[in-house]
Amino acid sequence: MDERQLITKILAGDADAERQLYDAHVDRVYRLAYRMTREGDLAEDMTQDTFIRAFDRLASFRGDGPFGGWLHRIATSVIFSGLRKRKRVRQYETTDVDLELLNSAGSLDQRNWDLRRRLDEAINNLDLNLRMVFVMHDYEGFTHGEIAQVMDTPVGTAKARLSRAREKLRVMLSDADNPAADMEMES
Repeated sequence: MDERQLITKILAGDADAERQLYDAHVDRVYRLAYRMTREGDLAEDMTQDTFIRAFDRLASFRGDGPFGGWLHRIATSVIFSGLRKRKRVRQYETTDVDLELLNSAGSLDQRNWDLRRRLDEAINNLDLNLRMVFVMHDYEGFTHGEIAQVMDTPVGTAKARLSRAREKLRVMLSDADNPAADMEMES
């Protein structure tokens, strides 16, 4: 059953159709929320808020574009609002237990783990708009057009934000590798 048929059934009160539409999109919405917050509980709350808001407003979905784009526009709004309410984005912190678990699984050595941790910190330090575009494109695989639609911005702006995000990450990560850069900043 396609999404338009599911939406028609949901608007008629079909709970099974609502569950099918939810199941089709929940993982992608959660991943976006998690990558923006780095907190599982908060990402779950934002995911639920997104679907509550979407199902409350489902009658206003015009069908001009794909349902997923409309839903992700709502998710973006929920995520931005949630992060603004907190007045700051918490840094993703790794614990020795996390590192020990990863090393025991053999998935990452210390050097790769340190790089991953620095990358996560750098991503968390990006401006919200830059972080959202970066996460949506480079982690979630959204196209520039989809990002532009979700963020209600021109495609060129989405591309420019992705470029700025990548450049800022390069600078942040290169500064972390260059102790002399830290000394220059201090003087």
